[in-house]
Amino acid sequence: MKKIMNTPETFVYDMCHGLAMAHPDLEFVEKFKIVKKKEIDDEKVSLISGGGSGHEPAHAGFVGKGMLDAAVCGDVFASPSQVQVYNAIKKCATDKGVLLIIKNYSGDCMNFNNAMSDAIDDGVKVDAVYVNDDIAVKDSLYTVGRRGVAGTVLVHKCAGAAAEMGKELEEVKAVANKVIANVRSFGFAFTSCTVPAAGHPTFEIGDDEMEFGVGIHGEPGRFREKIDYSSGKFSDNLAERIVKDLTEDLGLKKDEEVVLLINGFGGTPLQELYILNKSTTEALDKEGVKVYRTIVGNFMTSIDMAGASITVLRVDEDLKKYIDYPVNTPALTWGGAMNEQAEAAVEAMNAIAKALGVTNVAAPAAKKAKKAAAEEADENAVYEVEGTPAIGETINTAAFVKIVDKMADVIIENEVPF
Repeated sequence: MKKIMNTPETFVYDMCHGLAMAHPDLEFVEKFKIVKKKEIDDEKVSLISGGGSGHEPAHAGFVGKGMLDAAVCGDVFASPSQVQVYNAIKKCATDKGVLLIIKNYSGDCMNFNNAMSDAIDDGVKVDAVYVNDDIAVKDSLYTVGRRGVAGTVLVHKCAGAAAEMGKELEEVKAVANKVIANVRSFGFAFTSCTVPAAGHPTFEIGDDEMEFGVGIHGEPGRFREKIDYSSGKFSDNLAERIVKDLTEDLGLKKDEEVVLLINGFGGTPLQELYILNKSTTEALDKEGVKVYRTIVGNFMTSIDMAGASITVLRVDEDLKKYIDYPVNTPALTWGGAMNEQAEAAVEAMNAIAKALGVTNVAAPAAKKAKKAAAEEADENAVYEVEGTPAIGETINTAAFVKIVDKMADVIIENEVPF
């Protein structure tokens, strides 16, 4: 294994710190492995997603204006804990509420749902949607039902736009669910991927083989088959097979429009993704399906796996406005100049208002200061148990807490072997 890293134990922490250092409008809350906006807008619905690391730029790369407010980062291919998700919700909670965007994996669903229940008990307005766009298989090693894969990026995009437009939580959720109902994905792999803590490929595959319908963790697909270049049309034939399955599953009709997402799994050169895009666009054209917008690149990867996925989202005039809405994140940006001009205008207006002695301009700053103080108090809170630990035929609460703390230390120390 050859990777740019310090240790497997610090892999995710170092990556998240590096991301935040490259994008000063983001911050990394190391204690809970949360990448979030430094400034949470109290006047909009907050969007939170996340999952196991190893899919970069998902999910932290989509934190920014027009998409997510926070991403909760689990270890490589492991769901973030309930505690992590709960703290992300608390840090991003606004009067308009929080929407969780959850990929359909058993661990993610369990931990996000439990965290949501805890937050609701605390009085936070929070709801969730579940992405299951992968048509390759119904069940996998990680799921009950279809997997959530690259289509999640388009859910982030449209729901994020709806939130930026000032829509209410119920409306943002409805937009997200509309995307989920109209998006489908299918992937294939040429190689396995190497998890840093394991140090070797997750599965073995021949140099002349491909996994048809692979998952983003290297889960098996529909079947494994030999790669055949003899026709001189391998990419075209592959795209036609996948497009046929996607259009049939989605029920796409002639003259309908789609957003096309060609997504690399991390180990495929961009030039090959563009070749696949050409083949896929031509295959859609044969089916009479029009491409409204094309997005090509690495968005939902599987560490260093060679392969790709094809995602189509059926769009109408309503969804088009959410797709086209300006976005500015580390991994996806368009319409940014318009956003910057608008922000500059707002800042200029605020400066003029202050000069004229308008008093309500300071209100947002006071509100931010109050929230920052509350977050600092929460971050520094110390939870103590009264009494001295006593261990005999029975143990008291203080002793039980001490034992659990020791168990946690041992688990953390031996994280990689475990």
